[in-house]
Amino acid sequence: QVQLVESGGGLVQPGGSLRLSCAASGTIFSIYVMGWYRQPPGKQRELVATITSGGSTNYADSVTGRFTISRNTAKRLVYLQMNSLKPEDTAVYYCYVDMVGNRYWGQGIQVTVSS
Repeated sequence: QVQLVESGGGLVQPGGSLRLSCAASGTIFSIYVMGWYRQPPGKQRELVATITSGGSTNYADSVTGRFTISRNTAKRLVYLQMNSLKPEDTAVYYCYVDMVGNRYWGQGIQVTVSS
């Protein structure tokens, strides 16, 4: 089993920054994809960013140039650095991992961008 726990969310003003962290525990295989989804109020969940076990990254168009996904493999952490935040970035952010045909989710963390 895999457990994912997000941290680092909160309230921030437009133009500000936050860094989300996702701590993984349990069995993590050598080949995986990890990343972040978000679900804005009243909308469907959408993919934000991914990082593969090989280090390749991918971003949604709406966050390219503002968000950066990274990882600390030794500490089993994945980060999402969010800069130049906009009100439309307000959402519950979920960490996930795909490996050996299974997807595991974190519980989600609220990010609110408002003045």
